[in-house]
Amino acid sequence: MQMRFSRPSRKPDIGVVRPRHPVDEIPPPPRLALLGLQHLAIMYAGAVAVPLLVGGALKLPAHTIGLLVNADLLVSGIVTIIQSVGIGRILGVRLPVVAGATFTVVSPMILIAQQFGGGEAGLPTVYGAILVSGVFGLVIARFFAKVVRFFPPLVSGCVICVIGLSLIGADAGLIAGDDPKAADYGQISHIALAGLVIGLIVVIHRFARGLIAQLAVLISVAIGTLVAVPMHLVDMSAVGSSGWFAISRPFIFGAPEFHLGAIISMCVVMLVTFTESTADMVAVAEMVDKQLEPADLGRGLAADGLSAVLAGFMNSFPDTAFAENVGLVGLTGVRSRWVVAACGGMLVALGLVPKVGSVVAALPGPVIGGAATVMFAMVTAVGLRVLHKVQFEGTSNMLIIAVTLSVALLPAVAPNIYTKFPADFQMIAGSPITSAVIVVFVLNLLFNHWGASKTGTPVNEAH
Repeated sequence: MQMRFSRPSRKPDIGVVRPRHPVDEIPPPPRLALLGLQHLAIMYAGAVAVPLLVGGALKLPAHTIGLLVNADLLVSGIVTIIQSVGIGRILGVRLPVVAGATFTVVSPMILIAQQFGGGEAGLPTVYGAILVSGVFGLVIARFFAKVVRFFPPLVSGCVICVIGLSLIGADAGLIAGDDPKAADYGQISHIALAGLVIGLIVVIHRFARGLIAQLAVLISVAIGTLVAVPMHLVDMSAVGSSGWFAISRPFIFGAPEFHLGAIISMCVVMLVTFTESTADMVAVAEMVDKQLEPADLGRGLAADGLSAVLAGFMNSFPDTAFAENVGLVGLTGVRSRWVVAACGGMLVALGLVPKVGSVVAALPGPVIGGAATVMFAMVTAVGLRVLHKVQFEGTSNMLIIAVTLSVALLPAVAPNIYTKFPADFQMIAGSPITSAVIVVFVLNLLFNHWGASKTGTPVNEAH
């Protein structure tokens, strides 16, 4: 938020304490820890999903995948702390933003690794490209942030809606399973368990007050996990075999290698990550009622760039703002960025102590899936609230929304629709979020900036 200072005409009041914005308030330590743990419980499954997917596709040994998970959590925690606390005027949006590995990077990492030797042999090229993309992100972050003026409610509302709608499908895999042909796919008991978690969130949020209401998600996940024990869905066997301390060595797969095609691919991923984070940061700013200035956004995007630089060194993954935690902010109404900083500290601890991380990883899929379903839908609801500010009378904004949703959600409901297209096109058009950003951004320019409304007056829907 920009503030201008002028020389006062009288002496300022001494001892007057201006009230803090809720974003800057620090809850008492017990409440801070519990609320931070709730953010951790919501994002943990998504945070470890990327290393598990990449490691599985490249057929890496279990121990190596474990190191990737540790590095992922460590970098995620560091960047989350930077985003919430900030480092001067250089890094961090200073909002309750949780950083986690972006799913956008999964397909490019697998393709690059397979093209340059396969398995571990291709990873030096992967991490060389990620390292360069991080430097690229740091260089362009402030410039990219200046386009925030082209993200009025029409654009940001559409993108926020698509983020929530497109992610709901990911919960189905946690609840019902990933293989529709499997014998245990869509078991009634698993779906019922997810429904129990959703119902508990609703009941607690409706009838509880204060801290209990704010911890509705965490309490529901805990109860759901207890119910899952007699259903044999909680497996703690990995906890005993996990170590107490481990950290991924820098460049564990060898010195980074640099190839132009791989670098270009990862730089595109960085641009997509920036569009995702921009929409999520706009959503968080909307929820906490704090104006997001281009300088704030630039610092937040620079932190995303730093995450890729760290990922290149530490064998991790580029981070983006996590949408499920955006939904949690909206559901609980807890706006303190220090709660998210506490979550970041816990992520760092998990990254250094695999045994503790194994306990969290043992949470059943239907339990996490049920809770995440509410979070993703909450993100969509925030998008609808933003779209309520859009001017529809005498404009083409309704058409813009319709075209954006139709194009963006095609790959969400039909993931294989672009399989015959070039790989680079699949990476861009196959992402609902990226498609939404491109389509609504271009259509908004076409209808509302490069021309006039039907009444002959330029449209400015960001009022």
